[in-house]
Amino acid sequence: MKSQRVAVVAHAAALLTFGLSTHAAERPLWEAGLGVGVLAISSYRGADSTDSYVLPFPYLVYRGRLLRSDREGLRGMFVERPGVELNLSLNATAPVRRRATGTRAGMPTLQPAVEIGPSLEWHIWRAPDERLRLDLRLPLRMAFAVGGDGMIGWFFAPNLNLDVAGSGTWDGWNLGLMTGPLFANRRYHEYFYGVRPEFATSARPAYVAPGGYSGSQVLVSLSKRYTRYWLGGYLRHDLLMDAAFMDSPLVRRNSSWSAGVGIAWIIGRSSRLVEVDDRE
Repeated sequence: MKSQRVAVVAHAAALLTFGLSTHAAERPLWEAGLGVGVLAISSYRGADSTDSYVLPFPYLVYRGRLLRSDREGLRGMFVERPGVELNLSLNATAPVRRRATGTRAGMPTLQPAVEIGPSLEWHIWRAPDERLRLDLRLPLRMAFAVGGDGMIGWFFAPNLNLDVAGSGTWDGWNLGLMTGPLFANRRYHEYFYGVRPEFATSARPAYVAPGGYSGSQVLVSLSKRYTRYWLGGYLRHDLLMDAAFMDSPLVRRNSSWSAGVGIAWIIGRSSRLVEVDDRE
């Protein structure tokens, strides 16, 4: 249960901090705080059930030369060249709860997953005033189930990301727009969409999921940083049409929505300032 809470918190922090934008400025080396968020997410992509969470999440920003914790999670800056970065990418998924009724009735709980791997990022375009930024991101992550299942496969999520910094009436607000296809290997799809023979029923036949295309996603986020606190929210739409696992009896919808809002209070910060690409 503790591992599930940790993964859900990580999932919330990753989504709720998606929309922070950047430009060159002097900022504290580190900032720390605590937030609370409300999430409504599909039990899994393609599910006909939704899980809701009200939970705390950490607000952690570290702006070191080799290690950074910011809007993209915890990142190791392996390569940083004009226009190109190679980072460490982290993500987490929420657990899929055991249910007495419904599509997964009688099937075991799916443990939360933690994903880790490299992400190559290409800065495609920048507006002269840095208020518009377009990036191509190519994260390839290895997924591990927390709680005993070990590695569950590979996940590839190339995406285009547009950051828009507000001006005038909207000064201080930051809009994030992200979209892209998703891909995973057979083992990853099998973890979420496979039905072993012992769990097959007349309405839920046994199924072995193939690898390949996993659908696509569109995510919109909005955030604003104040002196002592941060506000943010997101809306995500998953499209599963033509996904490799669409024939799984566990897929009940060809699209799904998730959303979340959060507020974080900044409790402490470093007195040391560093110059970084950072607009919050």
